[in-house]
Amino acid sequence: MLKGPARLAAIVIAATGLGTLGAAAQDYTLRLHQFLPETSTIPREVLAGWAKAIELESGGRLAVELYPSMQLGGSPADLYDQARDGVADIIWTVIGYTPGRFPTAETFELPFIIRDGKTTSRAFHRFMVENSGDEFDETHVLAFHTHGPGLIHSQKPVRSLEDMAGLKVRGGNRVINMMLEELGAVPIGMPVPAVPENLTQGVIEAATIPWQVTIALRIAELVGYHTEFEGETGWYSQTFVLTMNKQSYERLPEDLQEIIDEYSGEDLAAWMGEAMDEDDYYGRKIAEEAGNEIIVLGPDEVSRWQEVGERVTERWIGEMADKGYDGAALLARAKELIEESANFVEDEE
Repeated sequence: MLKGPARLAAIVIAATGLGTLGAAAQDYTLRLHQFLPETSTIPREVLAGWAKAIELESGGRLAVELYPSMQLGGSPADLYDQARDGVADIIWTVIGYTPGRFPTAETFELPFIIRDGKTTSRAFHRFMVENSGDEFDETHVLAFHTHGPGLIHSQKPVRSLEDMAGLKVRGGNRVINMMLEELGAVPIGMPVPAVPENLTQGVIEAATIPWQVTIALRIAELVGYHTEFEGETGWYSQTFVLTMNKQSYERLPEDLQEIIDEYSGEDLAAWMGEAMDEDDYYGRKIAEEAGNEIIVLGPDEVSRWQEVGERVTERWIGEMADKGYDGAALLARAKELIEESANFVEDEE
């Protein structure tokens, strides 16, 4: 019997052409709010299918309305609080948009520990269930996940550490900004939807994002260079959460809660990571077709970046100790779970 994402995918495929089940049949409606255009990877490939599957599984009693691009108001940094306060029933957001608020998640943002999105997302969800304590207790978490390996998209070529000196770079979270500082760049934090405008206006000269994000934001049209890192592990990743207002979940009848539960958890996290992996391929292909230069840093140069990454990690471990966390133990467990997930995904395939 198909389970998790595979079952969801089968339901969605079978449902194509059926349309909706009709507003009259809907007893409960959940509003899902998020920060990216509906054409972006997760909104298009996961959230839309997830909403459809829940509607079909409930026989039309439960509907999920999708609100992309902050249509319900506020900024991306407000999304978690919107789920907590009931402004939205469900939100999807980057955890790092609220720096320092969820310190355990930063473990998976550290340099050179992640693999592909699917592998890392499965590990990250399990890690957060084990280790996040009460950090997310104000909401009902549906899935934690990451994207695939992050890289640099720039208007000037980045071929070595020296090319980062003084470069104005958008950093997506606190840990990435720490890395940029250590590299001698000028980190400028901003939510990812703001990247195109700031590249055009010269506020930034480069951005740290994965390939899949470049598609909806048309980044290949705004830069001429893309810098990747050779090796088994990626330079960095962002962490994400799909989470729900507690009261919105608790007011549902038990059978509808069971449907939400069935399409939550580790398998959903892995599906989200896999969707990002697939669009990483297409994002890279678009840059190639645009005639942009894709720079791949080889082992010798990557080792220099890894040395900088080790300094960032040591700094982070010290900061975590000040907050009462054992950062070294969290990092060791993260690496262990990523390795376990890599073996699981390999066996699965």
